[in-house]
Amino acid sequence: MSRHGKKNGIPDRWLDYKAVGKRLDGTRFIAFKVPLNQYLSRQLPCSDVFGPWELLDALSKEKQELGLIIDLTFTTRYYKLQDLPESLMFMKIFTAGHEVPSDNTILSFKRAVRRFLRDNADNDKLIGVHCTHGLNRTGYLICRYLIDVDGMDPKEAVELFNSSRGHDMERQNYLDDLQCGPKRSNEGMEESEEEPRRGHAERRPCYTSVDWDSREERRPHFSDSWYHRSSIPPRGINPRSHHRPPHDGLLPEPQFLPPPPFHPPMGAPPFHPYRWTPPHPDSQWRRPPRSEESRSRYDPHESRWSPAPGPQEDRRRGPPPLPRYSSRWTNESYDRPEEEWGGPRVRHRHYRHTNGFDHY
Repeated sequence: MSRHGKKNGIPDRWLDYKAVGKRLDGTRFIAFKVPLNQYLSRQLPCSDVFGPWELLDALSKEKQELGLIIDLTFTTRYYKLQDLPESLMFMKIFTAGHEVPSDNTILSFKRAVRRFLRDNADNDKLIGVHCTHGLNRTGYLICRYLIDVDGMDPKEAVELFNSSRGHDMERQNYLDDLQCGPKRSNEGMEESEEEPRRGHAERRPCYTSVDWDSREERRPHFSDSWYHRSSIPPRGINPRSHHRPPHDGLLPEPQFLPPPPFHPPMGAPPFHPYRWTPPHPDSQWRRPPRSEESRSRYDPHESRWSPAPGPQEDRRRGPPPLPRYSSRWTNESYDRPEEEWGGPRVRHRHYRHTNGFDHY
């Protein structure tokens, strides 16, 4: 099994077959292998990429125009309508591999071809047919249509397909059914079974196979780049002060702004970065004189600062002094009779001094 034959990967032996064949002479058919979407194409080198847009490029070189794609694969993982250009019509016919298609599958193929030929009688657009490799299921249904509908000789139909595709059909059961098997009925071929759908891609994707190789060349290889060699500083070196070597052209050099100009204050001697200046003597460091306002707020006979006159005073000066004793701190005044002090109607008041206010 090929290395690309794993699930969700490149189909097995897909690279062994030619991408697009030639138009079958006297018909509208052209066979090709399944085009891969952008995700699967990224796994391939640029020379092997084959997607919906590469299919149109190959046909445009031959001055051919594709109008309909008939997908015979038994899966939808290779591409979707979002990968097809808007100029293409798409028809999906699930066809199992390794076995001769059923009569219903053959009739669905005939109906799709017949409808397209009827709707495009005034042009020469082609019908593209593909399975996984664009060979066995594709060759069988194209030859079956030529034999049953156009009345072509089975041997001649097989030879025409093999020469146009560039590969010979490999499934012997397909060849035996075409050459020796009975013809299939064309009854109901003129009926429309399913309408073809149009692709949804408005433009070619920006990340295409044309620039993948150049993209790989521009991408830094971390195994041998300066970033890999010097991104981790040696032991004992501060990572913030670790300087990396210059770039090798992979990334632009960082641009640093120049330092702002230094302007010494007026009257100061000119600054010189390498000239030593003596430190200031201790005699120059004096406490500035206090203002009259600060002197008036401090009482040398008191151990605390005086209370602040307003709410904007500095709180670092400490709490205000305690208020003087007042007779209203007691439960009752002194002039009340002694017998009225006790009894059930006595009121216990708890006073707490907080920030100069008495709270009852």
